[in-house]
Amino acid sequence: MSEARDAANRWPITISIMLATTMNTLDTTIANVALPHIQGSVQAGPEQIGWVLTSYIIAAAIMTPLTGWVAGRVGRKRLFLVSISGFVIASMLCGIATSLPELVIFRLLQGVFGAALMPLSQAVLLDINPREKHGQAMAIFGAGVILGPILGPAVGGYLTEYLSWRWCFYINLPIGILSLAGVWVFISGDKPAVTKPFDFLGFGMLTLFIGSFQLMLDRGPGEDWFLSREVWAEAILAAIGLWVFAIHTMTADHPFLDRNLLRDRNFVVASVFGFFVGILLYSAMALLPPLMQVLLGYPVLTAGIVSMPRGIGSFLGMLVVGRLIGRMDTRLLLFSGLALSATAFWQMSHFDLSMGSGPLVVTGIVQGFGIGMIFVPLSTLAFATMSPALRAEGTAVNTLVRNLGSSVGISIMQALVVANTQGMHESLAANIVPSAPVIRDGLPAIFDPQSPAGLMALNAEITRQATMVAYVDSFKLMLIITLVCMPMLLLLRKPGQPGGAPTHAAAD
Repeated sequence: MSEARDAANRWPITISIMLATTMNTLDTTIANVALPHIQGSVQAGPEQIGWVLTSYIIAAAIMTPLTGWVAGRVGRKRLFLVSISGFVIASMLCGIATSLPELVIFRLLQGVFGAALMPLSQAVLLDINPREKHGQAMAIFGAGVILGPILGPAVGGYLTEYLSWRWCFYINLPIGILSLAGVWVFISGDKPAVTKPFDFLGFGMLTLFIGSFQLMLDRGPGEDWFLSREVWAEAILAAIGLWVFAIHTMTADHPFLDRNLLRDRNFVVASVFGFFVGILLYSAMALLPPLMQVLLGYPVLTAGIVSMPRGIGSFLGMLVVGRLIGRMDTRLLLFSGLALSATAFWQMSHFDLSMGSGPLVVTGIVQGFGIGMIFVPLSTLAFATMSPALRAEGTAVNTLVRNLGSSVGISIMQALVVANTQGMHESLAANIVPSAPVIRDGLPAIFDPQSPAGLMALNAEITRQATMVAYVDSFKLMLIITLVCMPMLLLLRKPGQPGGAPTHAAAD
């Protein structure tokens, strides 16, 4: 890549790659609010519809580590062009899908082609900006990443309400064309670099681990977890894949994961931190639309608008932290972001069926602001002590870990909602006996247990109450995860402190 030419075209390049990044994140969140409509259209169950989200995330997670190697082989510009084109085509296929298997397959394709967009964008931004401006560059990157969650719910709600859920995927066409044109014109063509031999065993074992682990989480609720041979097989394959990958990485001459990345303390801690941020951010965004539409009866457009303040809060948080990141200890900024997120989850643990939209809006803004304050400092600290030679691979691994956290979080939280709903339904229903005060005092006629219609209505209300309790339990778990993350801040070092990897480190 011609650094002089790209530095001169800094702003056109930034706009072009941020369009690609925004398209990527927009597609992650725009489908959330449309999930109940997609579920009815493709006839999927509540435990299956989550595959529409996790299939995309897991495909991106598997393919993301390939970004550095493929970019070295074919060049960044060519990989950008192929990724954007493939993502747009896969989006159009999602729009014409007629069944759940088709939609899941096309979402997998989206993830395959979209995997390189975020790490490539991050690496290019770091390359075309001098080191002293990396904080501002990561703030711009973070704003582009979070623009999807800002626009996604409202745009998805509008398109689903007035057109069809299929337009949530068709909208990628104009954005993709603009991004493709900008990358084609402004980014210089770089020559393929000399890369280390591809580690097929390492990549295969990593893919086996991620794929088997995700299948276990997705299939577990419907197969009664470890009472199923399938779930046991997936768990064993995941354990084998992780074990072989770890041993191979420590002993191979040219491992798939460069060992120098593991020697960078900031990078390792920030990546683990990013795993939990992925759980907190995407799990909440996946749970709230069904809560609003199914339990509170919000129309899809209203649910999208009520979800929008979360993205606005994130955007504001990134604007604030972009100005503070060079003036304050970044670890203090991270602590502030975690504290705000914990406050939001504490408020969400008090949700009930009688509430209006106010608590949803307030908690969305607070949690969004907190996530915005976490994202930029975390990205800055992750690469503060890293050699530029490791940057492409580092951004890919960092994105992989965050995506893995997102997919794991969505699967676990949705499984907990289903399981806790069933358990709480049994507990509540056990109290509906003639001697219970609620029965003695007299139920409204609509809930008369002596009539079939009344019994059905009573069962539906018990299910509704049980589901809300299950959602609240999930928010309490997210609060605990947020609090557990706080001590990890003590392991991070400010840029320039000893203890990170040497900046001249190269590949093994």
